[in-house]
Amino acid sequence: MIPARRFLLSPFFGVTLIVVLVALYFRSSLKSPHHQYQKKLFSAEELALYNGTNETLPILLGILGSVFDVTKGKSHYGSGGGYNHFAGRDASRAFVSGNFTGDGLTDSLKGLSSSEVKSIVDWRGFYSRTYIPVGKLVGRYYDSQGNPTKHLKGVEAKASRGEQLMEKQKTEEAKQPSCNSRWSQDEGGEVWCDVGVPRLVQRPMEIAITGSMRKRCACFEEDQLNQSGLEIYKDCEPLAKKCKV
Repeated sequence: MIPARRFLLSPFFGVTLIVVLVALYFRSSLKSPHHQYQKKLFSAEELALYNGTNETLPILLGILGSVFDVTKGKSHYGSGGGYNHFAGRDASRAFVSGNFTGDGLTDSLKGLSSSEVKSIVDWRGFYSRTYIPVGKLVGRYYDSQGNPTKHLKGVEAKASRGEQLMEKQKTEEAKQPSCNSRWSQDEGGEVWCDVGVPRLVQRPMEIAITGSMRKRCACFEEDQLNQSGLEIYKDCEPLAKKCKV
């Protein structure tokens, strides 16, 4: 009887096997439909090709220079979809302006408030979590090497400042309770206080946050009513707990 042979794996064979497996892994990754776009730099003209009109191409959009594949949301971003105006371009401004025509579809944020800029940065975060990032758009926010420009750094700094101001305002306003409010088509609006009386008061940080001065309704007790800057609602009694608005 011929004894059974023992086959021993040499260290060289083990290393070879690992190399082969790694090569197979990278070969399979190259077949990924998104691999060709990973870390890709797009020109505006090239990005425009991915606007949903060509069924053989994915649908891409840019926001603050980051490009995302939104093909899985084709019903929204494809031709005829409600958000098709975002496809094939960076229309960052339109995310807060609501202007989806002409000059409104631009990546320029000039003149926007810090809260509006923060909102656009938050939208970018939404796309990062929801869709596949596929590259950068060369232009306002990324240079030809894919590095962030001073414009992007400025946008992110302004958004951060806006967030800080909003948190500070929230903390300050928590010291003076806000009014309760309700509105109905039949009866209109009404504000009221469980403790104290309603007064309109300016929000001192609002200009820095939103670019405009707005007021809020807060509840003040009688011994606080001698403060300056408190405004009584029109046609409301000075000590009334409820006021029509």
